Amino acid sequence: MNIKFRLTILNFLQFFVWGAWLISIGGYLYGTLHFKGSQIGAVFSTLGIASLFMPALMGIVADKWINAERIYGICHLIGAGMLIWASTITDPDQFFWVMLLNSMFYMPTIALNNTVSYSILEQKGYDIVKVFPPIRVWGTIGFIAAMWAVDLLGWKSSNMQLLLSAAAAVILGLYSFTLPPTKPAGHNKDASFINKMGLDAFVLFKQRKMFIFFLFSMFLGAALQITNAFGGTFLESFGSDPVLKDSFGVKHPILLLSISQISETLFILTIPFFLYKFGIKKVMLMSIVAWVLRFGLFAIGDPGPGLWLLILSMIIYGMAFDFFNISGSLFVESEAPGKIRASAQGLFMFMTNGVGAMLGGYASGLVVDYFTKDGVIHWTNTWFTFAAYALVLAIVFPIVFKYKHDPAKLKNIHH
Repeated sequence: MNIKFRLTILNFLQFFVWGAWLISIGGYLYGTLHFKGSQIGAVFSTLGIASLFMPALMGIVADKWINAERIYGICHLIGAGMLIWASTITDPDQFFWVMLLNSMFYMPTIALNNTVSYSILEQKGYDIVKVFPPIRVWGTIGFIAAMWAVDLLGWKSSNMQLLLSAAAAVILGLYSFTLPPTKPAGHNKDASFINKMGLDAFVLFKQRKMFIFFLFSMFLGAALQITNAFGGTFLESFGSDPVLKDSFGVKHPILLLSISQISETLFILTIPFFLYKFGIKKVMLMSIVAWVLRFGLFAIGDPGPGLWLLILSMIIYGMAFDFFNISGSLFVESEAPGKIRASAQGLFMFMTNGVGAMLGGYASGLVVDYFTKDGVIHWTNTWFTFAAYALVLAIVFPIVFKYKHDPAKLKNIHH
């Protein structure tokens, strides 16, 4: 079977597992289990807490000791067990701890998915910057397929979304064991303790541009999960409006939100062009400005006459997410020495989906609670607060991040 097709299946299932619950869980927790905003924020912060150490740790293991595709498969099988357990829980504290365990095994698989894909493509002699984005786009299609399945099957307010995710994780876990081996690249009997532990990736912080890049990765990471955590709840809140309660956005919030991921699939395909032409600095700035618009349009839109504003926000999300997440991963791949690439990808995850998402999860939950009066969330103020945060980043980033664009460096990414 064609290796690009096999990696397409890998990426599709990787994000199907996540898409089955990530966008819809907030509505289930708020509407069915009656969790508070801060308790929902805490559940989303588990993605961040786990990413503080697990992706870097698993990256080190993949760099030093065990084949990446084997660790990847084991993580998915354990994660599936945690999702099944979570589907039986109604207590906020217990739910938090079980989802933290799930996140500890799911979050490393995002970086490992990149490592395995990059390694196999490199073995086959492909240009990673050109060939990987069209494969990765199927990950987003998988994410959308899971969202649509959950919405159309009527599972957006039930625990069935967690069981669907678990089933996909089992299939993916077993499938990954059939992939070509991604052997540890940096194993050396004479290596120092620091090298063996994979802490060598932290040397990237010594370079000013990498330090600033990772710092802003953290700040942007805080914005990543906010609309995932509260987007569905926001749209469903219009159900109390007699004029809007029967609108498409209120009845099918997950389908409306999925336009964000559909947009992602289109923007992923533009990454090689934008990255080669403009370089990481301008591409990152485009992403930050897109986050300002993403939140700002949520603040002024609604599922009625303002539906076009919400749809525009969904379209902009594609640029906001991809121009930071995928471009950032490729930038790290181009800057990191070969023997610490998996560790460097883990470090990128640590800053974005780790420290950033943890801070973003807790802070966004507190913002939502702050603007909740008498059980009603004042969404306009909430979204404008998030937009103001992104605007500050957009002003500061181009001033402090010094980087000279060199297209040749990206062309040589797989050598």
